[in-house]
Amino acid sequence: LLADDGLSVTQATLSRDLDELGAVKIRNTGGELIYAVPSEGGFRTPQAPLGGSAKEERMRRLSAELLISAEASANLVVLRTPPGAAQFLASAIDQAELHDILGTIAGDDTLMLISRDAHGGQALADHLLRL
Repeated sequence: LLADDGLSVTQATLSRDLDELGAVKIRNTGGELIYAVPSEGGFRTPQAPLGGSAKEERMRRLSAELLISAEASANLVVLRTPPGAAQFLASAIDQAELHDILGTIAGDDTLMLISRDAHGGQALADHLLRL
């Protein structure tokens, strides 16, 4: 593929560069093996790129499996999960890039969502519980 784009590189150089980048082989959504590198400033675990609807579906699935409760106050929502699952669920919510969610903060079994709407916490909590 690189030669098709006019780039000349040896296998040794390519392997060394991929290793320095921390690239690993993973399967994409089509089941094909691809190289992925950790992203800057966020998710350090390489992941196959997902489309918007796939990210939202992943968030829905994980919410249904992991969300125990959701309570709101003004623009904040506190979510409870089983021990060790809060950061995993927060990551899925962050990756879904929902406009109504300004951000997440997660601990071991509790995460906090911040709604963009100053009084949108309850609507957001209700939405997540319906997933």
